[in-house]
Amino acid sequence: MSGHSKWNSIKHKKAAVDAKRGKVFTKLIREITIAARDRGGDSDSNPRLRLALASAKSENMPKDTIERAIKKGTGELESDSLIETIYEGYGPGGVAVLVEVLTDNKNRTVSEIRRVFAKFGGNLGESGCVSWIFEKKGRIEVVSNGTDEDTLIDMALDLGAEDIINEEDFYSVLTLVNTFENIKKGLESKGFDISTSEISMIPSNSVNIEGKPAEHMLKMLEMLEECDDVQNVYSNFDIDDSVMEASLSL
Repeated sequence: MSGHSKWNSIKHKKAAVDAKRGKVFTKLIREITIAARDRGGDSDSNPRLRLALASAKSENMPKDTIERAIKKGTGELESDSLIETIYEGYGPGGVAVLVEVLTDNKNRTVSEIRRVFAKFGGNLGESGCVSWIFEKKGRIEVVSNGTDEDTLIDMALDLGAEDIINEEDFYSVLTLVNTFENIKKGLESKGFDISTSEISMIPSNSVNIEGKPAEHMLKMLEMLEECDDVQNVYSNFDIDDSVMEASLSL
C-alpha cells in the first residue's frame, strides 16, 4: 500500500506541470462528461460528477469549460462517443497493473497500451487477471506536519473510516465509497489539512521490486499516464521512496 500511495502523492505534485500541457484538463473534462452522461448533470444527485467537479475546481478549471463538459455529457452539446473500459496486466517483477480508459477508438487505445507494457517487459492480460487484487475505496490524504496522529485516528474512525495508514509525509485515510464524502467533510470541519482526496483502486497486497525492474516499472506507469485515453493507472508495487523520487521527474 505504501508504495502505491507514495507514487500517487508524487503524481499530484506533478499536476501543475501536467496542467500546463493540458493533460489534467483533458482527463477531467472526459471524466465530467462521462459522469454526466451516465447519471445526469445534477451534481447533488450524482456522486461521481460531484467528485469530478471538485477535482476540476481544485485545478482552477474555468467555469465555462466545466459547463460545456456537463452539457456534452447530457447531450445538450455534441460530443465524441466515449467508451469506458479497464485493461489489466503485469509490469516488471510481476507487479499487477490496472488501467482505466475513456476512448473513442478501442483498437487504437489497446494497441498503444500493449506497446507500453511490452516496452518495459510487462504484458497485457485477460480481463479479471489482476482486478481481484484491487478494491474501490475512498482515499483521503492528510498532511502529517502539524497533525496529531492519535487525534486523527480517533476522529477518522468515529466518522466511519476503515483504516488510517502513516505514510511518513502524510496519512492515508481509507473509506468505503459511500462514506467518502461525509468523512472528508468531517475531517475538514475538524481542521485537518487535506492535500488530496479521491476514489481509488486500493491493492490488497504488494510486490516489492528494486533495481532496474523498479526503474522500468515507474517509467512504464509514467508512459501509461501520458496516453491521452488513459484516465487512471493503479498498481500494487512497493518501491523504495528514494527510487521513486529519483525516477519521477518532478
